[in-house]
Amino acid sequence: MVETSARLLKLLSLLQTPRDWSGPELAERLGVTTRTVRNDVDRLRSLGYPVHATPGVAGGYKLGAGAKLPPLLLDDDEAVAIALSLSTQDSETADRALRKLEQVLPSRLRHRVAALQEFTVGTATELDSEVTVQIVNACRARERLRFDYVKFDGARDRREVEPYRLVHTRGRWYLVAWDVARQDWRTFRADRMQPRIPTGPRFTPRELPDLEAHLAQGLATAAWRFRATVTVHAPAHEVAAKVPAALVEAVDETTCRMTAGSDTPQMLAVYLGMLDSDFEVDGPPELVQHLGKTADRFRGAINTADHG
Repeated sequence: MVETSARLLKLLSLLQTPRDWSGPELAERLGVTTRTVRNDVDRLRSLGYPVHATPGVAGGYKLGAGAKLPPLLLDDDEAVAIALSLSTQDSETADRALRKLEQVLPSRLRHRVAALQEFTVGTATELDSEVTVQIVNACRARERLRFDYVKFDGARDRREVEPYRLVHTRGRWYLVAWDVARQDWRTFRADRMQPRIPTGPRFTPRELPDLEAHLAQGLATAAWRFRATVTVHAPAHEVAAKVPAALVEAVDETTCRMTAGSDTPQMLAVYLGMLDSDFEVDGPPELVQHLGKTADRFRGAINTADHG
């Protein structure tokens, strides 16, 4: 419901510009199919918005002139969720829709949206607004968050944390939090979280670690199905520049240890191919096996070329 309402606001923002929009143009701007555009137009019409459609190659959709537009009916949580969703999307259309929404939000909700934005870092086009609002509300209120968590192997776990920041990096959203049971900082993928309501007791804020360093270590060691530890015969700063997604520690001036994570051994092999240096792999076995098959495939290609 929240994602649909946010999309309708973006669609309205586009239709209010003085031009006709074809179905494919609107679909491209909104990241949906033309069928979804037609359904959304029907929803706007059912709410009383005079959306006119002109057939033909030069035709398209536009709002009727001189009509007083009725408001979209949203409760407080929906309005805040939509505003947060729009604020995390890096596009001119989303910015324009957010400005129009903020103009009609009551003061209490504008302050709430501003507070929620303080606890998110980064921008993204895909975000589960309802889950995000639940997480960020707990961050803002300094309340413990309980949630069901799907681990990389599909197993489910119940966690309780002190939430601090929701950060977008490398194409995903992550929660940086203090794990109550493990008494340490942890990083959780937001798309694997299902918050449980009500939240827990309030907590006294701790000193937040350096987010960039914490995420680099967490994403390289804990957030992936496979983790590779590699000795690379190259200076640490060169390896870190080539594979920014990895955690790199210097052994000496010409050698370093690289730790990288991925959901597939194939992606780990891609990281190793970027090194352009000699290396030794400690594991995992799936990566070693994949490297062996890849090496055989490459040797076969060379032999074929030699006999060609």
